[in-house]
Amino acid sequence: MQAHYAAEFSREQGCTEAEWLGWLPGAVRDQAWRLSAPGQATVDLPGGPLTIDWQTLPPRQIALIRMPRMQIHYRFAPATPEADREAFMRYFDLYMQRGGG
Repeated sequence: MQAHYAAEFSREQGCTEAEWLGWLPGAVRDQAWRLSAPGQATVDLPGGPLTIDWQTLPPRQIALIRMPRMQIHYRFAPATPEADREAFMRYFDLYMQRGGG
C-alpha cells in the first residue's frame, strides 16, 4: 500500500533538534536546502519549495525514561505534484527511521 502525503501536514519526531539537523542533509538526498530561519528549513524541489518548520516539545516520560520530542510541520508548494511529494517523502521517511522497525 502506498502512503499518501498531503500538501501540508504535521507529525511528531522522537529526537533532539541537534539530531534532526544532523539527519536532515541525508534525508533530502541531492535536493538543495537551506536553513531559512530558526526552526525552519526550505528544500528546493522541482515542483516548488518544501518548507519544514519545527519546534521542540516537552520530553515524553514513561516511568523513568524521558524521550525527546519535536513537532515537525511540512508544507509543499501548491504546484508540487502528488507523485513528487510521495517520492520525496518515501525516501525522507525511510532515512529518518531509527531503530524499532
